[in-house]
Amino acid sequence: MKKIIFIVLSIFQTLAVSAQSKSFDLLLRSMIKKTVPIIKVQELKSQKEKVVLLDARERKEFEVSHLRDARYVGFNDFSIESIKDIPKNSPIVVYCSIGVRSEKIGEKLLAAGYTNVRNCYGSIFEWVNQGNEVVDMEEKPTQKVHAYNQKWGVWVKKGEKVY
Repeated sequence: MKKIIFIVLSIFQTLAVSAQSKSFDLLLRSMIKKTVPIIKVQELKSQKEKVVLLDARERKEFEVSHLRDARYVGFNDFSIESIKDIPKNSPIVVYCSIGVRSEKIGEKLLAAGYTNVRNCYGSIFEWVNQGNEVVDMEEKPTQKVHAYNQKWGVWVKKGEKVY
């Protein structure tokens, strides 16, 4: 009997996670305009060593955690000058919390002549939800992720939410 209950609960948990993933995908589809080519988390994971990662969140978000080797560029105070050392043909992936702010920074990069820019679909929330590592300011693995605010934090399903 315990085995049957365990199997039933496992099925319900899988369905709940699947429904959440579909809801998150619907949200992303409604908010991301695809004005910048996208890259999904699985593809980024396999190419991570070959790209320049730019974090388009605010400093306090970046300081909680970020993708390993990511470079902070911010959003409100973003300046093309801050990345002038990056060759314009370098493969660049921009991310934020879900992909909206990073898309806007990606648009600025494309307008400035950068030719190989992609936006991470689902960004750090999707990265963490798929069980991938994030690091703190000392580049040490952490479970913490800045969830932006209570409203957006519902989309972070793994790790420790920080506001």
